[in-house]
Amino acid sequence: MHLDKKPDLVVHCDWSTDPNKRWMAVAHRDSERWHINEPEPVGATADFLQRLRRRVSGAKPRLFVGFDFPIGVPRAYGEQTDLIDFLAALRTFGHGDWSNWFHPCDDRTQISIRRPFYPARPGGRRREHLLTGLGLANGEDLLRECERRTPSRQAACSLFWTLGGNQVGKAAAAGWREILIPNLEQIAVWPFAGSLKTLLDQHDTVVAETYPGDVYGQIGIARRPVWSKRTTEGRASVAGPLLLWFETRAVDATDALIVNISSGFPNGARAEDQFDAVVGLLGMLDVIEERRSPGCPGEPSLVRWEGWILGLER
Repeated sequence: MHLDKKPDLVVHCDWSTDPNKRWMAVAHRDSERWHINEPEPVGATADFLQRLRRRVSGAKPRLFVGFDFPIGVPRAYGEQTDLIDFLAALRTFGHGDWSNWFHPCDDRTQISIRRPFYPARPGGRRREHLLTGLGLANGEDLLRECERRTPSRQAACSLFWTLGGNQVGKAAAAGWREILIPNLEQIAVWPFAGSLKTLLDQHDTVVAETYPGDVYGQIGIARRPVWSKRTTEGRASVAGPLLLWFETRAVDATDALIVNISSGFPNGARAEDQFDAVVGLLGMLDVIEERRSPGCPGEPSLVRWEGWILGLER
């Protein structure tokens, strides 16, 4: 993937339903080098992309923005909607007959193709209720291919399951409603709208799904010995590969960012989010600089509905 035009800004957002836990890391390009500052809050989403554009001089700033929430739906579900593809679905969800799409069901009897999120509250709720309500054959049908188990990680939680610490449905719904849907006419969403090269060469703003957990291994952070990104000590224990990443790339980091990396981001409750914001950004830059493939989403019928995680290889 050789880009004719590289973005002016590459931005990675560590996302959450809680606006206070949304952090981003930003790299801006100066000639042939990238420069990264310390992570910062995402802030208000209503003018998020506009604020990013104002950081770049010139009439048409070029942005590449990654979000670590799911962008896409399982094909087995999408093909039952009678819609054309995921981008068409985004224009439909939340409107008319689909007005309840974003509202989690209180009871299993409410689950349907037009209201797939479940449950609104705990107590006697089981994932099997989703299979019955959505008319799906098995648990695999609740997952996109890029969410299934790999040699380096467990399977992700289903987009439509909204209970527990590892659920992603609520964050995805918030991201779609606050970022994707209001800006659909201004952004190109990879891979639904085309190859990454085509989109970055031809569009001012390209959006992609990311997953920092996959980037750990891509940049040399080993799984053993076991470490926890939730502790300062755990994050500090993997500082070496992160610092080496900067030493071997045409990327500059502020002194404050290097100190944060070296010391494990000792910033309290926000530290884990800041850490993942930075890690995700490094993965995005490796794709931009052709050190890693964008990934292989697979057959067109899969891409139309499920999308892919940037940098994930099959």
